[in-house]
Amino acid sequence: MGGFFGVASKEDCVFDLFFGTDYHSHLGTRRGGLATYGDNGFDRAIHNIENAPFRTKFDKDVQSMKGYLGIGCISDYEPQPLIVRSHHGTYAITTVSKINNAEEIVETIFGNGNSHFLEMSGGDVNPTELVAALINQKENLIDGIRYALETIEGSLILMVMTPKGIYAARDKLGRMPVVIGKKEDAYCISFEDFAFQNLGYQHCKELGPGEIDVVTPDGVKTLVAPGKKMKICTFLWVYYGYPSSSYEGVNVEEMRYHCGEKMAMRDASRDNIKPDIVAGVPDSGTAHAVGYANASGVPFSRPFIKYTPTWPRSFMPTIQSKRNLIAKMKLIAVHDLIKDKSLLLIDDSIVRGTQLRETTEFLYQSGAKEVHIRPACPPLVYGCKYLNFSRSSSEMDLITRRVIARLEGTEDVPEEILQQYTDPESPKYEQMIEEIRKELNFTSLHYNRLDDMLDAVGIPKENMCTYCWDGRE
Repeated sequence: MGGFFGVASKEDCVFDLFFGTDYHSHLGTRRGGLATYGDNGFDRAIHNIENAPFRTKFDKDVQSMKGYLGIGCISDYEPQPLIVRSHHGTYAITTVSKINNAEEIVETIFGNGNSHFLEMSGGDVNPTELVAALINQKENLIDGIRYALETIEGSLILMVMTPKGIYAARDKLGRMPVVIGKKEDAYCISFEDFAFQNLGYQHCKELGPGEIDVVTPDGVKTLVAPGKKMKICTFLWVYYGYPSSSYEGVNVEEMRYHCGEKMAMRDASRDNIKPDIVAGVPDSGTAHAVGYANASGVPFSRPFIKYTPTWPRSFMPTIQSKRNLIAKMKLIAVHDLIKDKSLLLIDDSIVRGTQLRETTEFLYQSGAKEVHIRPACPPLVYGCKYLNFSRSSSEMDLITRRVIARLEGTEDVPEEILQQYTDPESPKYEQMIEEIRKELNFTSLHYNRLDDMLDAVGIPKENMCTYCWDGRE
């Protein structure tokens, strides 16, 4: 994933740019970048943030950078923003994207006469450079940005900063958010709407699907009107979004409370579920657990605490076995709240299942009598095609697909059979859940239902993407 923040101000924008970008640190772990434009032209800084927070890496840069226009990003993949010199003039660009047809686009651009792309480590083309190349295929920036939105299969939001202002664009189906804030003498562009609140900005507008705006210190102008069809990622509310964020007018924390309430209502009809306490896996599971506790009357508790002073989120080895070890080492048990207790634990999701199995074993070793698991979303059966929310390179990394392959005797399961495993009323679904429960050693396992989760969001269901749960475009 990743996030970005931009500022167009009549005064120096670097303070707002620095802190607004830093407020997106929960969305990425590898690269951070800032670019500004002012009287001395363009300036830029990019740093690796894998082992240190964004603030510490950019503290010296912000002492020297100046400008009245600026864009910044937190990236989980490519170094950016990039500064590009083209027939449009010089501009800086930052993106959040998942480009599924990258190789096809590269070959098309080569065919149109583009001479080269710089390779990143691993041989991939920088996705932001690829977007810039698409923009440069057209005669003007607006047509170029629209061409990039239309050409890319997957998702794309972006900011393009020129000496005259910052162009902002939202994905053609609005899979990710782009919001604009305003205060006296300045406007900002942000992925997360909470990122500008403490900087004195008020909500101005949220871009619609496919919308392109230009933002200057004097105001905001819509260049391409939004489309009517939207498929925003529902996982933003369940996991990605910061608690104080809102998307399409729906707050993340409140949605998670509603999710917990829905799961508690389902559990009320299950006579064998009598937990002593309910808890959330830190951090995204906590609000779901609060909602469950409020609705069920089961006390909310924190039987383990995540130790964060010297373990920033970004410090996470790329080797999966080491990632699992670090995730386990972060959790410190509160033994008096665990010993001889029946615990109901809510996590945002189960992907591979490795970390939650480790957590469960950790609770048993600390004296837990029972561990009931409630993922806040349905089983992930399909790999996401639209956002980079998982490092999984294959759908077989998903515990659901491994269990389904075992039950069906093949990894090549027909779509009509897969659909049965997504239906909570079907025997195959129940069989899959029971196999996962046994494999991960849970006392009981009940996933949140898709219909309940969508009701918890509360916006029209046709406007939400549910592909990773039901395989429907």
